[in-house]
Amino acid sequence: MIIAIDGPAASGKGTLGKRVAAHYGLAYLDTGQLYRAVARDTLAAGDDPADAAAALEAAQALDPQSLDDSSLRTPELGEAASLVARHPQVRETLRAYQRAFARRKPGAVIDGRDIGTIICPDADVKLFVTATPKERARRRYLELKQNGAKVTKEAVLADIEVRDERDQNRATAPLRMAKDAVLLDTTNLDIDAAFRVAIDVIDAAMGHAGQAG
Repeated sequence: MIIAIDGPAASGKGTLGKRVAAHYGLAYLDTGQLYRAVARDTLAAGDDPADAAAALEAAQALDPQSLDDSSLRTPELGEAASLVARHPQVRETLRAYQRAFARRKPGAVIDGRDIGTIICPDADVKLFVTATPKERARRRYLELKQNGAKVTKEAVLADIEVRDERDQNRATAPLRMAKDAVLLDTTNLDIDAAFRVAIDVIDAAMGHAGQAG
């Protein structure tokens, strides 16, 4: 079973994805970590994330075992990841790993920006998780403050808006809601409520699949 979860930055898709994966006993992949890791390695080599050739070299040499690196969650790497994600060859290089992960038995939960549209267009269930930019900025601000980052609400909101524009308008695999995805707006939902809605959607889809089989 493959569950695809897409959505913009700080929409709650990562937290939701982890809980859904644990609930069903499935593997979980946050594909944003892949791009953050490529950005990390590009910067570590002294290169510019906007440099397609440098980012591609980092993507080709990426060690998936390094995805648990706690430094990947910094605002700086979030911005850099948004830059490397614009490069078509970087996305193509990382695509094979993501698809192989999705084929794991008994299944996987994968979140990102193009899972339901590009990576796993035949996913059993597709969710598009979103919230207003203001609410997403509030959540990201609180997360960063808890981790000791010195940021302002205004700066976080500006970053969210820039990343939204970049994700939605890049030439390759832009952020789009798949036609057969279920929209889950978490603006007025806490994680428990969002989780319950997601489980209802997934259980219903599994029931339909069982009837069809």
